[in-house]
Amino acid sequence: MDLELNNKNVIITGGSGGIGRGLVLEFAKEGANVISASRDTKQGALLEQEAAKQKLAGKVLAVATDVTDRASVDAMIARCHEVFGAVDILVNNAGGVSQPSALEALSDEDRDWEKKLNIDGVVNCCQAVANDMLSRGSGSIINISSNSSLLGEAAAGVAHYGGVKGFVNSFSKSLAWEWAKAGVRVNNICPGWIVPYKEEEVGEGSFWNRFGFEQIGRPDDMQNALEEGTLFNMSGLPIPRLGRPVDIANLTLFLASDVSSYITGQLISVSGGAYMP
Repeated sequence: MDLELNNKNVIITGGSGGIGRGLVLEFAKEGANVISASRDTKQGALLEQEAAKQKLAGKVLAVATDVTDRASVDAMIARCHEVFGAVDILVNNAGGVSQPSALEALSDEDRDWEKKLNIDGVVNCCQAVANDMLSRGSGSIINISSNSSLLGEAAAGVAHYGGVKGFVNSFSKSLAWEWAKAGVRVNNICPGWIVPYKEEEVGEGSFWNRFGFEQIGRPDDMQNALEEGTLFNMSGLPIPRLGRPVDIANLTLFLASDVSSYITGQLISVSGGAYMP
């Protein structure tokens, strides 16, 4: 199916992470012009090189961006206007856990970090693309949340993170209602564990490199543990395989396209059946 994303201008935040990398490359495969907005300029440059190496139909431009800083977001949008034009699609993928911790031991600094990245980052980017989308009466926003906002066990050791991602869920629904008659759709994806294919495919700031690989496992080790039935939070999945970045990208592509033009305000978990409402 042709999703007709060729020459669409797409902002993807958090492009340096595993899910972000998959989003950037899959949108470029569809012919979209992609701004990979991330603080990790090293990983951004590698993404540009990978897109060129694969000779993808769309262009990838990495723009250093701190989504918690509205001025930085506005500068990124201005760069998109300069190179590609108005924003058609926004994927709010940037987010993360400061560090696993029992709630009673979580520091004020870590709480603020999670709120700024997961809440302020999403709001900043939505506000920044508002004029492009509302003035033209079209646009699609996809907010990437987490199964940690839906399942208690998925938020084990990260209860505050599950809470701030709960804001993303409610905000997505509220904004979808507010902007629907203006022609802008807003939908929400909650991933379960999404594992990169290779360790080098995620940037230094990714939770995988900060604590994930050490505490949860490396990609090959996780695959072995899943097959042995010992993988934390995943061995009982109805669909018995690891989730991969492309699983998030495929749904995001659909929700970004006009093929899904009658869908807004929806929350979909991509987690192998770990969450079934």
